Amino acid sequence: MTAELPFLPFSRPTIDEETIAAVGEVLRSGWITTGPKNQAFEALLSAYFGGRPVRTFNSGTCTMEIALRIAGVGADDEVITTPVSWPATANVILEVGATPVFADIDPVTRNIDLDKLEAAITPRTKALIPVYLSGLPVDMDRLYAIANRHGLRVIEDAAQALGSTWNGKRIGSFGDFVSFSFQANKNLTTGEGGCLVLNTPEEARLAEKYRLQGVTRSGVDGIDVDVLGGKYNMSDIMAAIGLGQMKQLEALTAHRAALARHYFDCFGPDFERDTGAQLPLQAFGTSNWHLFQIILPDQGPGTRAAFMTRLQQDYNIGTGYHYAPIHLLTLYRERGFREGMFPHAEQIGRLTVTLPMFNAMTTQEVERVVAAVKAVLKKDAAQ
Repeated sequence: MTAELPFLPFSRPTIDEETIAAVGEVLRSGWITTGPKNQAFEALLSAYFGGRPVRTFNSGTCTMEIALRIAGVGADDEVITTPVSWPATANVILEVGATPVFADIDPVTRNIDLDKLEAAITPRTKALIPVYLSGLPVDMDRLYAIANRHGLRVIEDAAQALGSTWNGKRIGSFGDFVSFSFQANKNLTTGEGGCLVLNTPEEARLAEKYRLQGVTRSGVDGIDVDVLGGKYNMSDIMAAIGLGQMKQLEALTAHRAALARHYFDCFGPDFERDTGAQLPLQAFGTSNWHLFQIILPDQGPGTRAAFMTRLQQDYNIGTGYHYAPIHLLTLYRERGFREGMFPHAEQIGRLTVTLPMFNAMTTQEVERVVAAVKAVLKKDAAQ
């Protein structure tokens, strides 16, 4: 029985023995908070992004909040983003006192619809936060044409997009602010953590202040605080993991693309027609394949829960969903958002399922997942 096979999660981090040993060295060194490993990690990330300034943080959430603060976004300002993301993307807008404005998504790419984004711009709009769902960028040329035309800052929520590209250039190597996450299920992990790619040395120095209580040190004992900062620094323990992960990033990105190709091959050309499900866009020139998501055929309330339950109970396969529409969460309903405002986001938010995709996954495990998905959908269609 397939249920007797080992549990297959939708994501699992991979940490090699060399990296584990490097963490041990940090623990023995006596310097476990922000120090030389963090400096080395920032330097490696900066080189990866073409020499742009990079600062690391203890999450990929505070990176966006700090970018908004550096951009001068605050009360009376509006920031446009997508309703299909982790709540952090919109929550940081509230954190700086601004107003989140949502624009519906493109049902094919599942990213923010740039036509609807531009239509949502008002005189109060100060910034845009596009999200690259599953690692797939939006049309970057069009995004920045819109931003430049309206004089807006861009904070790219590239949490899932490390290793993704646009026209052959790495996401993060160009543009405005670019935020990445290194949370446990990301292609590169530091356990938790993230980094922010900035534009100038001045922005980088300001990011450092926001990262650590607004502090500026001078001389042997000089200290001053001229901005309200927080406690967002990355430890050397985390940075040591990141340094080890960076050595494998190119190979892991290629492996995930190969897994995605195998998914498409196994599902076959007739899968969507036969089942009514929807596969992701085959964006092999741009995506890093952080996630592999399908949209289920709509069988009414409980569609996704029943599907996920059957995969786990009958086939011992774990799944996830990314994401519940932000505007329908209580915090945002209380701000006037409601059903029907963003129909594409609501449909995909209700029917999307994330299938297993992680660095150590094998093609045989892809085949196991596809066989189980087809079996469950066939059974559902027969009922």
